[in-house]
Order: sequence, then structure tokens, then C-alpha cells
Amino acid sequence: MKIKNTIALAIVIVLASFSSNAQNKTFKNEEFKQWAQTPPMGWNSWDCYGSTVEEHEVKANADYMVKNLKKLGWQYIVVDIRWFVENDKAGGYNQKDPRYVMDQYGRYLPALNRFPSAKDAQGFKPLADYIHKKGLKFGIHIMRGIPKKAVEDKLPIKGANGITADQIYTAALQCEWLKDNYTIVADKPGAQQYYDSLFELYAQWGVDFIKIDDLSRPYHEGEINLIRNAIDKCGRKIVLSTSPGETPIQAAPHVTTHANMWRMVDDVWDTWPHITHLMNVAQKWYPYIAPGTWPDCDMIPLGRISLRGERGEDRMSRLTKDEQYTLITFFNIFKSPLFFGGDLPSNDAFTLSLLTNKAVAKMHSESTAVKQLFQKDAKIAVTSKNPKDSSVYLALFNISDTATENISVNFSDLGISGSVQVSNLWTGEKSTVASAAISATLKPHSSVLYQLKSKK
Repeated sequence: MKIKNTIALAIVIVLASFSSNAQNKTFKNEEFKQWAQTPPMGWNSWDCYGSTVEEHEVKANADYMVKNLKKLGWQYIVVDIRWFVENDKAGGYNQKDPRYVMDQYGRYLPALNRFPSAKDAQGFKPLADYIHKKGLKFGIHIMRGIPKKAVEDKLPIKGANGITADQIYTAALQCEWLKDNYTIVADKPGAQQYYDSLFELYAQWGVDFIKIDDLSRPYHEGEINLIRNAIDKCGRKIVLSTSPGETPIQAAPHVTTHANMWRMVDDVWDTWPHITHLMNVAQKWYPYIAPGTWPDCDMIPLGRISLRGERGEDRMSRLTKDEQYTLITFFNIFKSPLFFGGDLPSNDAFTLSLLTNKAVAKMHSESTAVKQLFQKDAKIAVTSKNPKDSSVYLALFNISDTATENISVNFSDLGISGSVQVSNLWTGEKSTVASAAISATLKPHSSVLYQLKSKK
């Protein structure tokens, strides 16, 4: 949801400036970045199950990942939004009469009718154990802030010496599209202790990844500081993903220090304008692609989505095959985190092929120096390098809706010369180019991905 009033961003920055406890913290930045040296890869329940995913569905997707994807680096299984609501619904959220599950300290707990292994106050630990035993990692989604119900009931904050939830909140800047929580005022006594208590619990459960929503627009610097402090203290390596976009570029120095990944745009769904908007916004984030901190293109809306999702009916992705190649090529060349949004067990052979191309996976993991060469007249060229074998990657995109385009790049602009061996990473086709440039004729909405090596 967009907050159009720019004053809101200023208010957040002012609130953040009072966060004395958080800002005086010495963050273990280099250690934190070691937890995601390559872009995280996994599955997220949002695109296919919205706020209604159940334990058996999570396990089914984990089982599929182990069998089909794990060997290529896919490893995270993430339970998205509102896992603590017993009676949520597809196609949006039940905000009329939600039945929340939480403990005596105002911390949400898994709904037992959806996650039965959470019985006897075990929380997500049994599900995390199931996933860990398969060699995978477990993640969850939360909203920033403190539950309204905890505030209304004046629940105590664990470890805060009698401070209660109603003493650390403000109704200002509440999330516009989901009203479960209030904003936490970062400089209030007890604010840090509340986030500390959350991550203490998540560490006990075995959480490896956390996606925190409504942090980026406007940018809640104060709460992000509290979150990072809590991660540093919890004793477990937890990858931090801030969501959704559009993260303001002015926040780049902060977000690249305090998060492992951050969303550049709002949700990306299976329509062509979502892809072109993403490519446009991504232009300003190329300089910030670095080990441990990754601009995030959002979930991958391919395969079978919206079984009980937010947008539309149960369907296979509406994108054409050309558009699907374009999307997955851009995500990979950009080195975005890769979180598949479809129901993995429902994949067809084509969808699976987009996730299991070894050469593309190698590029995504090993490439460096990602940059856009140009984006003009519906033509886009993005390149990167593989320092291990001195090869160069080049992705060309025709985002025109109507015109077939010839797109050309001079080899001198790629730092290579002479006779060049060209490999098409999707088809496996190889050729040799002896001219001074490489070109491709592309239909509307289509793309190509090359690996280039100078022949000696």
C-alpha cells in the first residue's frame, strides 16, 4: 500500500532519531553479512496460499524442494503472513473478527488448527525440526510493531521490569492495509526488550530467516535498528528480509548495513506491467548488489499460484513462456534473492526447468560486478562477470509490446575482444562470434542469456 503523504516519511525519520538505545548499538555488520554471502533461495507460501497456508502444505513444499531443488542451492522454506490467525481467509484478510493466538507476553504463536505440531507450547520448533532434518532452513513472516490486542490487554513485555505493551506504542503510522499491530516507538523503555523477546522465541523455535513487513514504505529506521539489535543478541544466525517496497533509495546506506535483503517494489504478480515496473525501479539499485546485502525483486510468481492467494483464482502463471524466461532471467542476472511463490508440488516440467538450469544457477551464485549497460527504447542489456573462469554474462531484453527488436552490444563494452565463444544458457546452444559485437533479434517481451568467453 502506498503512503502518498511525504510527511509520513519525515515523521518516521524523526521517530528513528530518538532511538538512542538502537543507534548507539555497535552492530556486527560483517558477521551479519556472512549469513547470506550468496542471494538466499527458497520457497514462500504467499503467492499460492496467501494468509491461509497449513502445516501439511508447508511440508509438501519442503519435500519437493529436497527432491528437486536442494542440490542447486534452494534451501529456505518460509511461512508467510498471519500464521497466528485461526480464521483467516483467501483473497485478502479477515480483519472483521480475527482469532489471534499469542502468549502472555504479547508474542504471536502458530494457530493450532493450521499447525497442529505447535501443540503443548512448542511453537514452530517441530516444523522447523522437520525442515532442518531435510537439510533445509526455516523462515517466517511477521508484521513490524506490537499487536493491538497486546496493547489493549496491557500485556507485560518479557524482560522489561513491569513495562507493558501499552507503554511502547503509537497509533501513528499504523500499517494501512493490515491493522493487527501498532507502531513501536523506538526510544521508549521496553521497545528493545519487546523485539528481544520476539527473537529469543524465534531462536528457540529454530528460525533461520525472517521477512518483516511494512518496514520499507515509509522507511522505519527506528524499528529496523531494534530488530537488528535483537538478531545480534539472540544467538542464532537469522537472515533479515525487509518488505515490501518501494524501499527509498535515500535509505540505501542504512538498509545495506542492517538487512540482508530488501524489497525494491511492491508485490510482483503474473502480469507483464509488474515485470517492466520492476526493471525500471531496479535501475537505481545496481550499485548496491553485494555479498550479504541484496536488493530483492520479490517472490517469483510462476507455476501454480493463488490456490488460496490474494490475487485472482487458482491458476498456472498467466505469463507467456517468453515472459517467464524474461522474468527468471532478470531475477538471476540481477542476483536477486530467489523465492519461488508457486506451489512446488504442482509444478509442470517447464516451470521446473526454469528453476533447475545448472548454468543459470552457477551464474546466480558466482557472478560479480552486475551492471546495466543500457535501458532505452524498450531495449535492456545487463551484464556481470564470473571471476572463477573470467567469463562474462550478458542478458538482453526486448520489453516492447509490439515490435521485434535487434539488440546489439559491443564486445569492447564487456571488456572482451577477439574471437568469442558464446553459450546460450537456456538452450545450451554454442557458437563462435568473430565480429566486434554480439546481437540478438528478439520478439516482444522476450530475452536471451549468454555466457561469453574470449577464445585464446
